[in-house]
Amino acid sequence: MAVKRHQDPDDNPAERQSSSTAFQEILKRRFSKRTFLKNAGLVAVALPLTGIANASSSISKSSSLSFNEIAHGLDKHLHLAKDYSAQVVLSWGDTLFSNAEKFDPNKQNSLSQLKQFGFNNDFVAYMPIPHSKKKSTHGVLTVNHEYVNSTMMHPGSPRAFELSLEQIDTEMAAHGLSIVEIQKQENKWNINRDSKYNRRITPLTEMKFSGPARGHKRVKTEFSPRGENCMGTFGNCAGGVTPWGTILTAEENIQAYFSGNVRKTSEYESYKRFGLLGSKTAFSVWGKYYDHWNINKTPQAAMQAGWVVEIDPYDSSFTPIKRTALGRCKHEGCGVHVNKDGKVVVYMGDDQVFEYVYRFVSKNKYQPIDRENNMSLLDEGELSVAEFTDQGSIIWHPLQWGKKPHTKDNGFESQADVVLDMRKAADLVGATPMDRPEEIKVNPISGNVFAVFTNNSIRNPLNTDAANPRAVNRHGHILELLPPEQDHSAREYKWEVFILAGNPDSKIDSAYYHSDISESGWFSSPDNCSFDKNGNIWIATDGFNRSGKADGIWVSATSGKDKALSRLLLRAPIGAEICSPCFTPDSKTMFCSVQHPGDGSRFDQPSTRWPDFDENMPPRPSVIAITQDNDKIIGT
Repeated sequence: MAVKRHQDPDDNPAERQSSSTAFQEILKRRFSKRTFLKNAGLVAVALPLTGIANASSSISKSSSLSFNEIAHGLDKHLHLAKDYSAQVVLSWGDTLFSNAEKFDPNKQNSLSQLKQFGFNNDFVAYMPIPHSKKKSTHGVLTVNHEYVNSTMMHPGSPRAFELSLEQIDTEMAAHGLSIVEIQKQENKWNINRDSKYNRRITPLTEMKFSGPARGHKRVKTEFSPRGENCMGTFGNCAGGVTPWGTILTAEENIQAYFSGNVRKTSEYESYKRFGLLGSKTAFSVWGKYYDHWNINKTPQAAMQAGWVVEIDPYDSSFTPIKRTALGRCKHEGCGVHVNKDGKVVVYMGDDQVFEYVYRFVSKNKYQPIDRENNMSLLDEGELSVAEFTDQGSIIWHPLQWGKKPHTKDNGFESQADVVLDMRKAADLVGATPMDRPEEIKVNPISGNVFAVFTNNSIRNPLNTDAANPRAVNRHGHILELLPPEQDHSAREYKWEVFILAGNPDSKIDSAYYHSDISESGWFSSPDNCSFDKNGNIWIATDGFNRSGKADGIWVSATSGKDKALSRLLLRAPIGAEICSPCFTPDSKTMFCSVQHPGDGSRFDQPSTRWPDFDENMPPRPSVIAITQDNDKIIGT
């Protein structure tokens, strides 16, 4: 979810852009039932239905989230609200097994890294130990490792073409996921390095396919001549948790890992639409030594990536499964919800400028006491893509083979082609190009869906629309999607603006929040979101540092008088983004990732040495556990 990954104009197919609409007119149409006020050149929405209004500098004293908000800032340290504490649970290089070699940043090797916590941790999921009475203090932590920074990982800060084979192998081993058992004892979270649950999953871990693309010729390689299995996972960004106790990890920027002349492959058009152009990146050097990542030697390898992968954190022998029925794109995450009819719904964002929001509804129903049945629920169902209308509706368009336009006339020979080229399938039905769709999750209290859009600096005034109302959208926004009668399989929803991020005192930003927003309550570039057991939304950002302020975590009520009154609880060290806030069942511990601290500096001369502040240790990406000193629920 790092900002640098998403600003490529080549990934902006102009033919998919929507028609021009002036910002003020869009707001008037979308908020037609509301009163409009003029203030400092901005339109202020006065009614609390969406909770957005022009800002003042005071903090609301009536907020149900009663912690003492911290101020914006940017320095070497991590900052928390008064009476809150953060424990570093796991950092890059920490051992996960009792027989693992102690981390030495100056003497890294791939064999050691395979038994250590990986680099640039992103998605975090806490799962209670089965049948344990201590569900909120004893569990399994699953963490994604999205990518590495070579200049922050190795002494001397080598560039990609300067990496040795051993350094490349070490970087490869630092990708994937870490799964580890943790337990809270005497107010400290400890790692059980002898646990049967502990596991590292990497780009070399064998996996298998399920769903429409399984066995298809377009996923067959020398490693997988039958197209039924594949090699590993990488580019893992956010994810999700299923009701049956598995983890969904989302493969995002896989296009950066393949080298070669894409024009010489039979998949050129597909790869071009995906943004896979054989560009020279820190990861495309993998193809220098390994044919699997050289697109000319293994043309179909990249078709094996870009999926949602299901993993059982309770079974270290479980072979991860790429669920192809959920489609192939740059998945940011996957929000899972059991619909009122028992069917399982998965919401997904394709994290790139001008890409789409997707939904999957299972064919069969969730059975609370039949885990074996549930393990195949994501293999059959209806995949669809969202059109956001200026009138405030969402129309879900099915991506179904055999029905126009998804037919042989348009190059789709089966549903396998539809899921392999999900972007192309979505282009054909008039889906709305969005401003980098990221996390999309269901509020457990209201049942409404919150969709986060990080930013889009290359949207221009000629292709704004109601759901993406700002040209040069540097700050991003959050929409609230309202299924009719909480039916998440309905063909049509309503939608509302929850927050337009940015500085509410800036005419240029045209930001919208609750009227009592404080000087530190505003943010930029929302990325991940999560909900506590009271239905408050927790928002992590990726890119606020471009405004000269640290990224962090803000929280807001999602209903009532304080709706959209966001408040700052945590501030990251310089260079870092905060990822994936998640809670224990009692909401008394919040885990999150601190990714790429010191980004933009160098291994030997970092801008921070967080979290160790040891001259012999570089900055280390880490997972932290946040608690209140008085053992109360986070946020209160």
